[in-house]
Parts: sequence; C-alpha cells; structure tokens
Amino acid sequence: VVFAINIFEKPVVQAEENGSIQEKNNLQEIRKIISVHKCWDLIFMISGILALMIAVLTFIALFAHMVLDGAPRLTWDFFTSFPSRRAESAGILSAWVGTTLVMLVTAFSAVPLGVAAGVYLEEYAPKNWLTEIIEINVTNLAGVPSIIYGLLALGMFVYQLGFGQSILAAGLALALLILPVVIVATREAIRSIPVAIREGAYALGATKWQTVSDHLLPYSSAGILTGIIIGLARAIGETAPIITIGALTFIAFLPPSPIESEFPFVSFEWLSAPFTVMPIQMFNWVSRPEEAFQFNAAAAGLVLVVMTLAMNGLAIYLRYRMRKTIKW
Repeated sequence: VVFAINIFEKPVVQAEENGSIQEKNNLQEIRKIISVHKCWDLIFMISGILALMIAVLTFIALFAHMVLDGAPRLTWDFFTSFPSRRAESAGILSAWVGTTLVMLVTAFSAVPLGVAAGVYLEEYAPKNWLTEIIEINVTNLAGVPSIIYGLLALGMFVYQLGFGQSILAAGLALALLILPVVIVATREAIRSIPVAIREGAYALGATKWQTVSDHLLPYSSAGILTGIIIGLARAIGETAPIITIGALTFIAFLPPSPIESEFPFVSFEWLSAPFTVMPIQMFNWVSRPEEAFQFNAAAAGLVLVVMTLAMNGLAIYLRYRMRKTIKW
C-alpha cells in the first residue's frame, strides 16, 4: 500500500512543481511585457514633452523678438494714425478698424449658421447616403487651402452678388473659411453628451427641439465655443482670401461708423466700404526695404496677437460662465 501511495504521489508532486514553474514563467513574461510597455510609455512621454517644449520655446522666442522690435512703436499716435510713406509717422488706424469690422461680419455670419448646420446634421438629418456625402464634404472642407475660399468669394460675392471689394465680401469669405470648423466642432460637442440625457428628456415628454435647446446645446456649449475660438483665431490672421477679393494695401480713411447719432442710430453703409486688415498692413511694411518699417510690422504683429488673445479670452470667459451656470 505504501509503495502504491508513493507511486501515485510522485506524479502529483511533479505536476504541481511543473505547474508552479509554468506560473513563474508566465509571471516573468508578463513582467517583461509590462516593463517593455512602461519603457515605451516613458519614451512617448519624453518625446511629447520635447515636442511641446520646442513649440513653446519657438513661440516664446518669436514673440520676444517681436516685443523687443515692436514695443517702442506702440504709442497712441501709432493707433490713431493712418499708414504713411514715412515709417516714423505711419500707424494702423485703418488696419485695426478694418480687422474689427471684418471679424464682426465673420462672427455674425459663421457662428449661427455653423451651429445650426451642426445641430441639424447631428440630430435632425436622416441617416442616408446623401447625409454621409455631406458629412464627408464638410470634414474635407476644413482642410481646403484658404486661397480656394478667396477665389470662391471673388466669383460669388464680388462678381455674382455685386458686393464688390467691401467689408461684407471679406467677412463672408472668412465665414466660409471657418464654417466647416464650426460645424465639425458643434457635431463633436453634441456627440459627447451622454445618451441618458436625451432618453431622460424624451421620457419626461420633451420634444426634439426642447431636448436640443434645453439640454444638448447648454451642455455642449463649451465644446462649441472651443471650435468657434479655433475658427476665429484662424480667420483673423488670414491674408490670402482678403487679397484675392481685392483688399487695399494702403488706405488713408475709415469706413462709415456703424453707430449714428440720429434715428435709427444704426448704419450699414460700412458694409460696402473699402478696407484693409492687419495682416495686409504687416505684409506691406515687411516688403519695404527700410528697417523702420520692419519695426512697424513687428508692432502691428504684436497688436494682432493681443487682439487674438483678447478674443480667445472673451470666449474662454463665456465658456466658464456657461459651465458654472450648468453646474448650479
């Protein structure tokens, strides 16, 4: 009996030992895989930090160079004077006023239309082949070069609709440029809303429009504003579409004021006025051989950066206020 027990116990002990050895080997393999993945994670993190630092340091270097060259020219006369052939007396009055008016037309044209189109494509449009083609085209339009939009605006707004080389044509051209960005950002922001919010609204008897207006749009407003910020930041620095529709490089007058002292206190004559913008004024100064004009271009670039940051800061503040309202 003892002999039989020993015979049967040896295979069991060997099997247990083999099993433990196999488990140890498996654990070692798992540890090797984890260590390899940790090494790749570390390499990826270091690469990302280096890429970020290169981009940030490059921007800081360029911005510091622009500040050193352009800060001495930032005087009150520089903001209130028209361009001149003499660098010492040249200013950006017509350029920053034109940029402001063009961006107003762009924002009032692209933002409502882009948000409405994004909501329709995401919530109302039927899921068929035509909708898929539209979605693909909208996504591809976000990467089309800006000069193409300038040629489209030249043929449609300047010649066909007769807007001429005006602020209205420039604003609509830039609105076409950022419209795909706003549409895509709106759709992605709406998609990020949990399905439970829609189902809860429908369960309480809300209609489609009530669900969209009272729930989806408020909760997705942060993402929508992010897309609007990206689009407007791109539009304010674009030059090719503006040059294509015939913006002036030297202008010594201002468009009519949008606000009047008499009833109805609002005028739209400025929409048909000729104009220039900050990037074109900078291009005009950079192309001149005198060094003093280079300092003027640096000062104008600094003002353009501040305008962009101010616009982005306003949008970020509005986004913060919306988020705070939703939380409460």
